[in-house]
Amino acid sequence: MSEHTHTEAPVVVGVDGSEQAATALRWAAEYAAEHQAPLELVFVVDIPIDYSPALSQPYWDRDALIRDGRAILADAASDAATLTATTVHTTLAEGPAVPVLRRHSDGARLLVVGSRGMGAFRRTLLGSVSTSLARHAGCPVAVVPEHPCAADGPVVVGVDGSACSAEAVAVAFDEAARRAAPLVAVHAWSEFYRYEPRSTMQTEADTLLSENLAGYGEKYPEVDVRRIAIEDKPARALLDAGIGARLIVVGSHGRGGFTGMALGSVSQAVLHGAECPLIIVRPRTRD
Repeated sequence: MSEHTHTEAPVVVGVDGSEQAATALRWAAEYAAEHQAPLELVFVVDIPIDYSPALSQPYWDRDALIRDGRAILADAASDAATLTATTVHTTLAEGPAVPVLRRHSDGARLLVVGSRGMGAFRRTLLGSVSTSLARHAGCPVAVVPEHPCAADGPVVVGVDGSACSAEAVAVAFDEAARRAAPLVAVHAWSEFYRYEPRSTMQTEADTLLSENLAGYGEKYPEVDVRRIAIEDKPARALLDAGIGARLIVVGSHGRGGFTGMALGSVSQAVLHGAECPLIIVRPRTRD
């Protein structure tokens, strides 16, 4: 493995022994290799609080859970080492999964989670851990489905003119260039509460899209860009454009949101509907 310092922002991935987490690990390892970033694997021993009515003590074995966690981490590190030449670190921590992974996201380059998994990852259709981290992590979050789409599709990005959207555009161009993939930039508009001709609103949408992509053609001349400015609901437009995509990138909140907002309605809808890996670009925090 190549030498990396601990001061470099790592790619953090949650592992738990599930197939979903294994898929997320493979994706994270490939991402870390592409970005020459260290990879940190985190296993959380989320001690159950259930008690048997017939027992005065909890029926779980903490030592056994820790041993299992260490074994899962060792297997995951071995798998990761075959996929990336960067440094691989492992961490075993105790506590609820969301606060633990949230702490590890502070200062990270990216936090990667599976869309579902074992234990806490299996509580909802998407997974309570991945949903909560998409809302509260201290860095961008990648949510990887169990069966990602083919790796030869485009990178899709949502554009709405907001500051978070601008960061998402920058990330999307970088990812498209690294993956030698085309880029699809999507802006959706609506006539609701507008009293102007549709032709005027369409022209405004085309202009907004052009302004938000300005300069990237010169910076990334190798990226083939397709622009979609369409009258539609933003989440639906993004999900439609994302059919067959290798990656969707969105800001954590857009126009109409406010600073510190957990997760906007559009990014939340895309989070629950995307069938390919999704990066939600969040404001970063530092320790």
